[in-house]
Order: sequence, then C-alpha cells, then structure tokens
Amino acid sequence: MLLAILVGVLFVGYGTAYIASDEVRYLTRAGFEETRILQARTPIATVVANPDTDPAVQDLLTLVLEVRDYAETLGLNAEDTYTTYVDVERDTLLLVMSAAPKDCLCPYTWKYPIVGRVPYKGFFDFEMAHRAAADLHQRGFDSYLRPSAAFSTLGWFNDPLLSTALTRDSVELAALVFHEIAHNTLFIASAVPFNEGLAQMVGYLSAAEFFAGRGDSLLAARARARWTDEVALGSYYDRLTQKLDSLYQREPPPDSLELDVGREAVGSWAGEFLADSVGPQLLTFRVEDRRPRQINNARIVSRRIYRTKLHLFEDWYLAHDRDVSRAVAAITELLEGVSGDSAYAVLERAEK
Repeated sequence: MLLAILVGVLFVGYGTAYIASDEVRYLTRAGFEETRILQARTPIATVVANPDTDPAVQDLLTLVLEVRDYAETLGLNAEDTYTTYVDVERDTLLLVMSAAPKDCLCPYTWKYPIVGRVPYKGFFDFEMAHRAAADLHQRGFDSYLRPSAAFSTLGWFNDPLLSTALTRDSVELAALVFHEIAHNTLFIASAVPFNEGLAQMVGYLSAAEFFAGRGDSLLAARARARWTDEVALGSYYDRLTQKLDSLYQREPPPDSLELDVGREAVGSWAGEFLADSVGPQLLTFRVEDRRPRQINNARIVSRRIYRTKLHLFEDWYLAHDRDVSRAVAAITELLEGVSGDSAYAVLERAEK
C-alpha cells in the first residue's frame, strides 16, 4: 500500500517530469512493479497445499519453508521474508546495470535513501536498461547488464519468493534464502560489497549446516565446496584487480592505443591464470579455456561486489568454531554503528 501511495504522489506531483525524465519514469516503473509483486503474494503454505501445484514446485517451496525455519534457529532475522510466493510469469525478473570508467576500476554509483550509494541499478524495463547502458558507453564508460532473479527490500516489506528464483538446485535455492535473510539481519549503508560478501558466506555455510542437520552429507559437502570456490574466485579477482590497477596508475589516456594494448595484455594473463592456477583449485566449477578474457571494468566491478575479500569472512567463520550462528552474532555486535567501507577495516583489525 505504501508503494502504491508513493507512486500516486509521483503521478500527481510530477506528471510533466514523467514525460521528460528517464529517472522519474524509472522510479515510477519500479514502484509499479514492486506494488504488483506485493499485491500478487500468495502464502507458500497455500501454494504447497493446492493439488493443482506442480509436485516439483511443491517440493521446492517446502524446502524454502524448512530453510526459513532453520534460519531463525541460527539467529537470522527471517521476519516474514519468503513466507509468500509470486509467479512473475517471465524468465528474468530484472536487469542489473553496472558501469565504470575504462581506465579505472571505480564503480559508477547511484545514491538512494536508506541504503546510501549503490554500485548498480536494477531495471524492470529492459529497453530502458539497454538505453541506459548505451548512454554510459557513449560517455566513455564500460557498462554491463546482467539478469537477476531476486532482490531484497531489507525487511521494509514482506519479500515474497519469486518464480524466477525457484531453481531446482537445492543447494543454490537454500543458499539464496539464507543469503536474502542475511541482508535483513545485518546491513551496512554504502557498503554493498561487504554486505554481499557476508551474505554469500551466510548463504552457503548455513546451507551446509542445514543439509548436514538433515543427514544429507552430499548436499552439505556441495554447499561448503561452493563457498570454497567463491573464496578462490575472490582471490582471482583480487589478483586481476591488482594487475589492472598497475596499468591504470600509469594513466594512459582513456581512448588511447596504450590503454587498449594494456587491457589486452591483462586479458591474456587472466585467461591463462584462471585456467592454469585457479581452475585446478575449484571443486564445483570447470575452467579449462585459456583464451584471453575481454576486459570490461563494469563486469569486473559487478563480479567483485560478491567476491571482495571473502577470505576475511572465511577466517571469521573459522575463528568462531565453524558455527554460522556464533559468527553472525559476533560480527553484528562488532559492526554496530559502523558504516561504509570502514566495515572491512574493522573486521581486519578484529582478526589480528
């Protein structure tokens, strides 16, 4: 209801601006989509009990409810998140755009109330997303669009599980539920990579504990292995970032041959390093292609949102007896009142 009122105010107060401004059109579409999703919510228990529901969907939704219950035993702030379900009737929920200058791994950011600065922007209107990406490209930025199957309102609304997120991979589905609930539990304004890294840890390691508690050692091991792979890939992106930073610190002109040649050289190194050094470490992914990687700063920024300094979260988990509940409670207490990128510094000092 609140969003519907806000959208109404937008139309009454900004009718002329709606015609002229992409940003107002963007906010209006986002408000309508969120309102539509919230109004279409059906309790998951009702969907499961409906004899017309696909049995496979019933099984997956039952798993979601069980994961939610387990999240609460870990001390996570589940609230009413994922107690309802919405079929959005399409394969892709929204497109998420990232951008960065061609000569710097500096994320282009957007500022919003409550959450602060965010290094991405989600679009329900796919044509608008492609226009925005093209506009940034014309202005000299690298841009990148990726599909997203879910999002969190950080507890402001009763987030439903969306059909786009209903993967048949039990580990990924469980990890997604834990991940999104983790955002309700601890969220630091203007610290998106930190929030996502913590949620990645909570997602996969809670899933490992959940499946182990059910006696499913195979799925428990797979969940733990996927977190191990995320940490390894995080180290790869750290190395890639160091290589590119060394190039960009020489300040080659943005549209120069020197910059293009330098990025190509780093791309060649990335393909070989990923296949030869990182690939053999991975437990759930196969990386054998040694071909050069095309360098796109926006894509790298987007990937690093979820893979920045993941070793810090792994070390924190190990230091708290490999117990997600203890680790989350301790880090929540540690970071009370902390904001922005200082969260990493506080965590690093605490681990020394």
